[in-house]
Amino acid sequence: MGIISTKNAEHYTWGAMCDGWHLTKSANLSVIQECVPPGCSEVKHHHQKSEQFFYVLAGQATLEVENQMYILNANQGFNITPGVNHKLSNQGTVDLHLLVISSPPSHDDRIPLE
Repeated sequence: MGIISTKNAEHYTWGAMCDGWHLTKSANLSVIQECVPPGCSEVKHHHQKSEQFFYVLAGQATLEVENQMYILNANQGFNITPGVNHKLSNQGTVDLHLLVISSPPSHDDRIPLE
């Protein structure tokens, strides 16, 4: 327990240049802060059990959900239920900073589609 931030959280990288910090990591809940540079994206996928909420802190996220595109700006979020195909990308010109909240945690529950 205690104060957590990107300065003291468990850090990992994904994709070519993206960063993630585990702000909360338990059997029931995952809260990750991510930084996605311009031009970067994840692969399209879904989760069998995990529900996820994406919340943009800064920048702009492009979220493809079941082949429909959504643009999320700072202070906007989007909920993804289990089984829904999705892909997050940064098609903007500045770094995208966001929270990814998953219950239960999604790292072992990811089914790639690409």
